[in-house]
Amino acid sequence: MIPARTITLCLTLAVLAPLASAQSPIAPAQLPARTGFYLNWHGSPSGDVRAKNSFYALWDDPDFAPARAAFLASLVTQDKTHNAKQPSLTPAEIAQYAALLDNPFLLGYLLRPESAAPAKPLTSDAITKETTPSWNGNFLIYDRTGKEELLTKAVLKLRGAETDVPKLTSLTVAGIPALKVERKSGTTYWAEFDKYAVSASEPSVFEEILHLLNGKPIPATLSQSPAFLEAKPLLTDGLAEFFLNISHLKELALDSSSRNPSSAQIKPFLNAFKLDALHAIAGHIVLEGARTRVQAAILGDTAPGSVFDVFSAGQATPPSTAFLSPDTLYYSESQVDLLALYKSLKRAFAQAGGNANTMVNLLDSMAATRLGMPLDDALALTTGEVASFQSSPAFDNNQKVYFLGIQNKPEVLKLTRSVMGDRITSERNEADTTFLKISLQGGQSKAGVAQWNFYYLAVTPNALLGAPKSETLHKYLELAARHADAPAKNFQSVRAQFPEKLSGMSYLDFQRIDWPALKASWIAEAGKAAQNAKSTDKSTPPAAWINDVDPAVFPRHLHTLAGGSWKDAKGVHFDQWLD
Repeated sequence: MIPARTITLCLTLAVLAPLASAQSPIAPAQLPARTGFYLNWHGSPSGDVRAKNSFYALWDDPDFAPARAAFLASLVTQDKTHNAKQPSLTPAEIAQYAALLDNPFLLGYLLRPESAAPAKPLTSDAITKETTPSWNGNFLIYDRTGKEELLTKAVLKLRGAETDVPKLTSLTVAGIPALKVERKSGTTYWAEFDKYAVSASEPSVFEEILHLLNGKPIPATLSQSPAFLEAKPLLTDGLAEFFLNISHLKELALDSSSRNPSSAQIKPFLNAFKLDALHAIAGHIVLEGARTRVQAAILGDTAPGSVFDVFSAGQATPPSTAFLSPDTLYYSESQVDLLALYKSLKRAFAQAGGNANTMVNLLDSMAATRLGMPLDDALALTTGEVASFQSSPAFDNNQKVYFLGIQNKPEVLKLTRSVMGDRITSERNEADTTFLKISLQGGQSKAGVAQWNFYYLAVTPNALLGAPKSETLHKYLELAARHADAPAKNFQSVRAQFPEKLSGMSYLDFQRIDWPALKASWIAEAGKAAQNAKSTDKSTPPAAWINDVDPAVFPRHLHTLAGGSWKDAKGVHFDQWLD
């Protein structure tokens, strides 16, 4: 598949590109039906669109320059760390070559044809017979209009800096002059014609893409793929769109396991777990005035008994919102149905039979011994809701609270005592809340048991709260009682923009952050990291750029970060935006 590092780099460098407006090299619907993945970058936004957008305005702000420079330097460092032989670029060169992101490109991956043998080499007098040990269906189509010289310079720069000098062979493919580039790490094919630059790793993929760009019809296109048609509403215009066909996961898993004689039980397991319920992952990135919005979904059949069971049906007002107050500036919540997922896994292993079922029963028995109750009963004590809150403008970790939704408080306390054992150093009740003091570290000597590094829990009738400080828990409980019907006004307006029932939500108010205090905290943490690096002989330097960035630049452009997720009959949907 396409390396995740490549995709991340392409998306990241997009913010550096000068301003332009262009169309995609080719409509993704025209790609072969066996396209497993594509990322379609539409080109950089126009000057007016960019100027109005909060994220781009922050990136382009001169006061953010130290962070930009440090970020570019980190890209170079990461690339060199990943592959010492890979030629590295200076930040200035990356900024220069980032102009290539003015233009649109289409990055994709074609699955191996079902009935095809390993790919054969392209026919040419200069090519000898070769074998392909594995399939690599990567391809790139780049619109090089106006960037011909810069593209040539970038390619020559990279090739000239390689320690593993590649073997270059000229050939003609689909009537187009091309180049075969052979390295020890693999072979790639490259062609530049008309307004396109095309690259691929498999010769058959390279030839197929060239024919496609020349207008040659293909038997089956992505427009005929059920997974693509299902995802089409999400594949709209914007900065970029992406599509991943996961409808063949079951077949791929079976194909992989067929090489292992001990994996004969995998088929009944996959059938029972309904892996074929997954169809596609798709989404798009769009600029909506000041907002940068990402909408995506995991699409498929959400009927009970599949991997979709882990996602809750959602709630309009989950219990964790009772702990929101006007002071809350950060909130993150998700609802998962762990019991349903666990039952689905047990059912799948049971149908697989043999050693798999025996192993699950053994683990189940061991868990019951450790927990003091069957694992099913332990999972049933949780509602599946997990959340975290922060009210400190400086993001003091001692002020962060974690939430776990529960039911049947007496049984939850019983389970907690069984799991924590003698690490519980004190327990007391205040009204309907039980407070526990937990020792995270300790040791025993002749003088007795010494315990330190404490953590605090508060168990209410419907929640288990945790924090590094006892005062923090009391503060949140008091605020919840005092402001139960008056959470932050900005949060209420954000919540209203999502569907009624959500299975997850996140919220961050940038305007309420004490940026100078947060900067001081970052500097202190960077100093600690540098000290730890010295003591452990590591070479990770502190984030020196923090000292040079004016913290006022952040609230100047950033206001709110919010996101929500929900499940329906079509899949699990995600909607996130930054303004």
